[in-house]
Amino acid sequence: MHADLIDQEDLRERLVALGLSIPPGVTAEQACEHAVSGLSPERAVALKRLVEELLGGSATVLPNVREAISRTLLPALVPRQSPPG
Repeated sequence: MHADLIDQEDLRERLVALGLSIPPGVTAEQACEHAVSGLSPERAVALKRLVEELLGGSATVLPNVREAISRTLLPALVPRQSPPG
């Protein structure tokens, strides 16, 4: 039986495929930090789709990758509400 596993290198490759500049050899946390720095609205949409695909798909996301996504990517992708004025 072959299980699909998403490790930090798989995450990096998927982020690079979106056009993000992620250096090789980084941790999952570092890859997520690179992904959200200078995030444009268009990239945010693509990144949100990627996160939904990773977390909602049938592949097993390794715990360190899941944690990096939860701690870094998800907060950056949640729309910020403007303070009541």
